Amino acid sequence: MDTTAINDPSSLCTPSNLPSTPKRFSTVKAASIVWDLEEARANLRNATQILSKYGLKLASRWAAEQLNALAPPRQGTTTTTTSSTSSLNVSCSVLHSEFLKSGNDLEYYAKSVMDVGDYHRAAFILSNNNLHNHNDDQKNAKGLLATGKKSIGTNNGDLMIYPPRDSLTSYGFYLRAYSLYMAGERRKEEEVLELRDPLERTAMRNRNLQQLFHELQDSYKQSHLDAFGMYIYGVVLKERQRSPVKHNASSFTSSPRSTTIVNSNIPAAHVLLAKSIMAFQYNWSAWLDLAELCIADPVVEQEVEYLLKPISSHWMYYFFRNHVLMENQKEKEAIVVIESLIDGNDELYPGFFVSSNYLLSQLAVAYYEMRDFDTAQEYFELLEERDSQNLDQMDVYSNILFVKGDKVALSVLAHRAMKLDKYRVETCCIVGNYYSSKSQHQKAVQYFQRALKLDRNYRNAWTLMGHEYMEMQNTAAAIEAYRRAVDINPKDYKAWYGLGQTYEIMNMPLYALFYFKKGAELKPHDARMWCAMGECYLSHERNIDAIKCFERAVANNDVEGVATMQLAKLCVEDGDDEKAARCYLRHLELRYQAQLAYTKSGASAERAKTVQTIIASVNVDEPEAKGLLFLAYYYRDHGEYDMATLCCSRLLDYPGPEKEDAKALQREIRSIVDRKGSAIDATTRRDDTFEFSP
Repeated sequence: MDTTAINDPSSLCTPSNLPSTPKRFSTVKAASIVWDLEEARANLRNATQILSKYGLKLASRWAAEQLNALAPPRQGTTTTTTSSTSSLNVSCSVLHSEFLKSGNDLEYYAKSVMDVGDYHRAAFILSNNNLHNHNDDQKNAKGLLATGKKSIGTNNGDLMIYPPRDSLTSYGFYLRAYSLYMAGERRKEEEVLELRDPLERTAMRNRNLQQLFHELQDSYKQSHLDAFGMYIYGVVLKERQRSPVKHNASSFTSSPRSTTIVNSNIPAAHVLLAKSIMAFQYNWSAWLDLAELCIADPVVEQEVEYLLKPISSHWMYYFFRNHVLMENQKEKEAIVVIESLIDGNDELYPGFFVSSNYLLSQLAVAYYEMRDFDTAQEYFELLEERDSQNLDQMDVYSNILFVKGDKVALSVLAHRAMKLDKYRVETCCIVGNYYSSKSQHQKAVQYFQRALKLDRNYRNAWTLMGHEYMEMQNTAAAIEAYRRAVDINPKDYKAWYGLGQTYEIMNMPLYALFYFKKGAELKPHDARMWCAMGECYLSHERNIDAIKCFERAVANNDVEGVATMQLAKLCVEDGDDEKAARCYLRHLELRYQAQLAYTKSGASAERAKTVQTIIASVNVDEPEAKGLLFLAYYYRDHGEYDMATLCCSRLLDYPGPEKEDAKALQREIRSIVDRKGSAIDATTRRDDTFEFSP
């Protein structure tokens, strides 16, 4: 094992250890392709109208937000673009005009019906309902009475939608497919609410997927699908692959996570979504669906990179890569991408999405995941100043305030969120954190349950509810909550870590170790994961493995000092007093630095320079008392009586057994000094500086 980073903790912060810019991004940065600010403004303005016309409200809002986040117009500047980007932009302009002009009167009527949420009726309007006439209806009605079927226009109790009208444009065909899909999703959610068995809930499916699949497949074979038609087809394929319904065995691969379809007649979902994006780059919803597939399967991610290579220098691709990196727990690389989007790639005129609240919230979340809570809080406070009515990602902000123990700010945030929208999942999580900070765990659970009623796939609520059940010592409910979180997102390292803690409390260390390993795989730079694994190994007396885990924790900046204390204990057991002393000193230094940071001292950013300063100023609790007592004996054995006396003096006010040991050791040191007849010579004293190198 390479212990270079452990032997020299200062090397942990050197530029060589910071993540380098991903190769594809560094290549783009150095390229001659410069993002055109005014072109981006025009495209986003058109995209906002188009996405709104196609009923993609979230994508339209996102595009409008980025439109207003662009830097102000530049006076007297000229843009230089390559021929490839120029041709791409020309084709985009043509497509924009086609999207805006498409549609007829019936399709506009169906769109207005869809806008008020009547999805099934909108799909019915655009369907070929003339396949049966009035006389047929009367005959069918008599037949229904005789056979006992429920009603006209039903299929096994489900509302029937006939095939699409022949006169539909591509816009109308998309509206009908999207309305039919949304009607099925709404019906599925209604049925889920009526079920109590978790297995039955997960088995629910969109009943319209099969009909949509066949209709979209036929249109795709005939090349009748435009960018939005391919988008809804990709969504249907993605959901159909996830659906528990049994498909033809020849259609899909055996791997449940694979998104590649074997049957050459049926394209893969990520291929359809990539084609849709290539035809229209500004549909953020398509990017998010594509990212979901990439996150689930690294092979798909490589294929998508190849498919989107022609637009890999486009700023929309940067937004996509940032989202994928964040979901894959690669926050440092994501920050590089976010900063490039904010600054742009024009060295002469820097600044592109200079006031994007979305990017600002992404920066805040990235620093939160890196456990840099102070920096994350600064970004969230800036986000509040920019838009006090915004609740996006504010539940993450409440997590920061909860961890830092800022109950006043958390209370203010909870009251503001309740006034803005009490039925947002973010609001419910914020209020849940507020009650948790007041140790009212039952109320906190109620609000997390309310959040899940609003969105049962909101994984943060499941994880937070698991934490509350842990506080209530309800391990069975905690395990269920954590499992639901990892079912929704297998890369939620917090839920894996929570499962490990739960099994550790239940005295099942092997189970706990399995889940802690899962968390460490997803978050290898989080010291808590390695500390937890080390504790599990200690419980099985696997000291060598435990030492390796604790050393990894120290290398990953274990600010809580758990790893250094455990390493010191193990070194004492092995008789390695030198290494044990260094571990105890490192622990005291970490606690002293945390103490400075907590008190907001001006010296909080500086590393303590002297051992005397640390020993004389650190707050003494039980772990520190044990460390000081060991160091006192260590300094006595090495003839450094002044340092030994200083360690003993810090224990005289500590109400524990170490106090009496320190008094006895002080008397012993005083007698030794008196026998020598003189004080310790200054040249024999220990040097003021130290380095930690276990």
